[in-house]
Amino acid sequence: MVQSRTHTCNELRMEHVGQSVKLVGWMENLREVGNNFGFVVLRDYYGTTQIVIENEEMMSVVKALNKESTISVEGTVRERASKNPRQDTGDIEVVPEKIEVLGRCRYNELPFEINRSREADEAQRLKYRFLDLRNPAVKKNIVLRCQVVAALRAAMTAHGFLEITTPILTASSPEGARDYLVPSRKHPGKFYALPQAPQQFKQLLMTSGFDRYFQIAPCFRDEDARGDRTPGEFYQLDMEMAFANQDDVLGVLEDVLVPIFEQYGLYKRVTPAPFRRIPFREAMEKYGTDKPDLRIDLEIQDATALLQGIGFGPFEGNLIKAIVVSDFNATRKQIDKLCADVEVQSAEKSYWFRVDEKGELVGGIAKFVQPIREQVIEALGLKSGDFVALAANAKLETVQKTAGVLRSKLGLLCPNHMDKEQYQLCWIVDFPMYEIGEESGELEFCHNPFSMPTGGLDVLLKAERGEIDPLSIMANQYDLVCNGYESASGAVRNHDPEIMVKAFELVRLGEEDVKKKFPAMYNAFCYGAPPHAGAAPGVDRLIMLLTGEESIREVITFPMNQKAQDVMMGAPSEVTQKQLDELHIACVGELEE
Repeated sequence: MVQSRTHTCNELRMEHVGQSVKLVGWMENLREVGNNFGFVVLRDYYGTTQIVIENEEMMSVVKALNKESTISVEGTVRERASKNPRQDTGDIEVVPEKIEVLGRCRYNELPFEINRSREADEAQRLKYRFLDLRNPAVKKNIVLRCQVVAALRAAMTAHGFLEITTPILTASSPEGARDYLVPSRKHPGKFYALPQAPQQFKQLLMTSGFDRYFQIAPCFRDEDARGDRTPGEFYQLDMEMAFANQDDVLGVLEDVLVPIFEQYGLYKRVTPAPFRRIPFREAMEKYGTDKPDLRIDLEIQDATALLQGIGFGPFEGNLIKAIVVSDFNATRKQIDKLCADVEVQSAEKSYWFRVDEKGELVGGIAKFVQPIREQVIEALGLKSGDFVALAANAKLETVQKTAGVLRSKLGLLCPNHMDKEQYQLCWIVDFPMYEIGEESGELEFCHNPFSMPTGGLDVLLKAERGEIDPLSIMANQYDLVCNGYESASGAVRNHDPEIMVKAFELVRLGEEDVKKKFPAMYNAFCYGAPPHAGAAPGVDRLIMLLTGEESIREVITFPMNQKAQDVMMGAPSEVTQKQLDELHIACVGELEE
């Protein structure tokens, strides 16, 4: 072994008894059991070893140290009288002849107990992340991340992809989120942007004659945090293929990702390739979301024609969606909590009734449904013990999303309807090209503006002439969904400048706007661009799924908090007036925290 040690703290076994060894690591604990007698737990990256103290000299050294000091121990391995089967090195111990202090911990009290750091307040964990990471339970996620990234690189290389890095300082471009801007010292008043994704660069690589590209790419977006998304920066397996279509990209990712889930995943059951492909509109109608958790076997039914005229106010004039749950054993308290949770998440009320053992409708809005009991039972296929959850709203998108939240909550509430310990993967395809913006009230791109519209130039011209509704145009886009999380997003790209310009004209941007916003791509496409397609699985989210963690911060080495602050390094931070002057920046006001 190198690094001034003969073995690691997880290496010694019975065959080493009698050998002289040298170990290094952190002093995790000292337990005194008598005069000049005690036990030290020594921990390094690999594991732990028990050091037994039997004399005054050695005891004086360790008693003078605070926990988490780093030490070097030279001694002899011997068999333990009282073995510990839960410890890999539990059959042996080391009797020290020399203990050297390598790095003294100068604090008597730690912010939290290392091996129980996950129980500590998150703010403390992030502030002292270097201590948090000493916890083997925390460290193992980072180790797994390293292994998965290495496996992804090997798999992509085996599929003929070249790993090519793209610039970090680039031009600001509309990618769907806010840019992080970097002021230019040499060009006053102008700014670089950190890339939200290497989108344009990877497409330019395809026009440059590279056939298959990938990188583990850092991406930067100034957006709010949530459980499955970190603010600031994240990483994705960015990939692109020339002379390729949707089937080519989906086939490669299925080949690459299934073995990753099988080898590194918490659950050993994985959807085999090829994955099911679900059109966006079908996903919204059946599951109420474009990120369906297919581990839940419940589907949404339309009950508008059936229930709109029953005299129940919230249903009148609205669309109505129903979810039928068989063998429903929840209590009234659980049902009330279900409805409350749905309202918190969706800002919409939900309704219900159930079928008792006699076949009667009871509870919730049963009295309104009772007059058409027979029709309802037949139309929804009800039987004794069934529970019917309902959502209603005049807007299709709203009622679908509310029903989708209901479906997810019901899956968690009913274990017989959710086979949790597996990875269920599917592709969501045929996304709308355009949508009406919530803030602008005008036509906007729904997802990636660089996607090829299904039907090409012809369908865009029909929309321009008013022959079809622009909202009916589909894009050749696809998302990979795993257990209710979007895990990758991609598209067949729009590589034709004429189609590209026409697609932007529908959102009120002309050819000059396209040339100004995307000069490199527009020019490159005018020099003979190949058809190309790609995607980008999120690395952080992939690791979160593999480990079964509920917070993405648990799989990032140095994450920011929910306010996009690095409390360990103190970022974002104030800078000097000299730095601001060099960058030609003036701070005109202060925002309150």
